[in-house]
Amino acid sequence: MNCVEPGSFLTLHYRLSGPDGGAFIDTFGAQPATLSLGTGELAPAMEARLLGLAEGSRASFELASGEAFGERNPELLQRVPRTLLATHGDADADYRVGDVVRFPTPDGQASFAGVVREVAGDTFVFDFNHPLAGRPVTFEVQLIGIL
Repeated sequence: MNCVEPGSFLTLHYRLSGPDGGAFIDTFGAQPATLSLGTGELAPAMEARLLGLAEGSRASFELASGEAFGERNPELLQRVPRTLLATHGDADADYRVGDVVRFPTPDGQASFAGVVREVAGDTFVFDFNHPLAGRPVTFEVQLIGIL
């Protein structure tokens, strides 16, 4: 039987749920995901749980607080002036607490997201931590194929 090993190429369904049980990512009932282990597509703790699983198996794992996406980093809470948002986003947008805003990387080749946590006049506080950082996570998986 074919089992997951380092470097395996996988086709799978998976679900990541936070402590409230709400799914953060869920491919069940949709197109399955394809990924290669060791390329950073999944957190190392999640990849470790997959090692040794057989093709066709289904499993669920509980990852401790901070294990999947690290602990929350207070340095990733950043004050951003409205002028910067106007330069890199929609100058007319009415950003509110809870909104997710994408920012370009310095080289312009990619982007990263932050969540508005506070609005104070012409300044916003953004949280650039992963939404599940510092929280326990349930990782469910159904392995469809292994190469």
